[in-house]
Amino acid sequence: MTVPVVVPRAEHAVSRKQIDPDALKVLYRLRQNNYAAYLVGGSVRDLLLGRRPKDFDIGTDAHPYQVKRLFRNCWIIGRRFRLAHVRFGPKTIEVATFRRQLSAAELSAPEEPGEGLVVDELGDVDRMIHRDNTFGTPEEDAFRRDFTVNALFYDIADFSIIDFTGGLRDLDAQVIRSIGDPIERFQEDPVRMIRAVSMASRLDFSIDPPIDAAIAAHRGELARSAPARLVEEIYKLLRGGAAEKAFRMLAERRMLEVIAPEMQKRAGDALWTSLAAIDRYRHHFEETPETLTNALLLGTLLVPLGYDFRQPPVVLGADGRPKREPALSLGLLPLARRDVERLRHILSLQRRLTDLHLSPRARRALMHRGPFREALTWLEIHGGAPEVLEHWRGFIEAAKTFEPGEEGVEGPRPRRRRRRRRRRPFRPAT
Repeated sequence: MTVPVVVPRAEHAVSRKQIDPDALKVLYRLRQNNYAAYLVGGSVRDLLLGRRPKDFDIGTDAHPYQVKRLFRNCWIIGRRFRLAHVRFGPKTIEVATFRRQLSAAELSAPEEPGEGLVVDELGDVDRMIHRDNTFGTPEEDAFRRDFTVNALFYDIADFSIIDFTGGLRDLDAQVIRSIGDPIERFQEDPVRMIRAVSMASRLDFSIDPPIDAAIAAHRGELARSAPARLVEEIYKLLRGGAAEKAFRMLAERRMLEVIAPEMQKRAGDALWTSLAAIDRYRHHFEETPETLTNALLLGTLLVPLGYDFRQPPVVLGADGRPKREPALSLGLLPLARRDVERLRHILSLQRRLTDLHLSPRARRALMHRGPFREALTWLEIHGGAPEVLEHWRGFIEAAKTFEPGEEGVEGPRPRRRRRRRRRRPFRPAT
């Protein structure tokens, strides 16, 4: 047992006013029903740093189906890691039961036929976590997390901060440190290597030398991760506001060599300039704007590497007829066809957006094209033409408020009222 550091409410700056009201509802209801209820993870870290958390996750000793009984708006998700999602409109508050680290003996016991501990030809144990529904205490839950600054708890019972792993010390030192042996942590989940870089770049923290040593020795483990998870982490890096620094750190540690060798080889000034541009745009907003779509992020990453998405390649089948374009990928990263197609439309609209001689009619038609908003965002981020952007903003505002008969702009046609037919009185035949 570890004696935790407990910081009472009077000695820290976290206030309930800073916590999402719906997250507070969940915390209070759990507590009122005699369950432990903690704000956990990155939200506590960000609140202590004076930053606005993106998500408010909750830890509790209530099992998922006990949580579901308390909330009608609750859904249970996951198999490997069962979670309760309490939904408030478009918002989701994630509630996780405290878990503990599984021992090698427990991992070797199959949960279902075919599951169990995997040992390779050299006798090495596969430590990757394939299931994680073994419940535990708050302390056990803290020690199964990845990094110390992510293992801080805020207790709604007395509004204190609880630290089992030294996270408060590392928060003051501005360092990303692993809980336990980083080699074992990365073998359990290789994506944690990317998360270490992501947090260090976003928070402007340093990375603990043992973590860097483990990345150097085991970055090849990233190839074992699910491609969909890798793509998700890459998009998170691009949306985080520190994309340039994050990708420079990935390249310096040769992690891109495993994820996408072409990116590692072609990374240079053009890529850093493109990533710096999207960081500047992101800093204009408190939260991630909806305009940063996957297609726009994909272009930010790939256009400076020399990929041309303006025209789809023509692929001919054995019969000489065009066939469907094969699935695209960048190294281990699968690229969704819909995002690639959307990017093509965004880039194809740039020439027309920069043509200031378009008639008002043609401009209005352009505004009704599906990718127009994303194309305008691309122009703002990467176009380098502020005068064109101001021109379009003025035109959009005028289109919303113009008066009929204004020069160069057609007014809305008045709606034609249909005349009601007069009914003739009924006259019986004589």
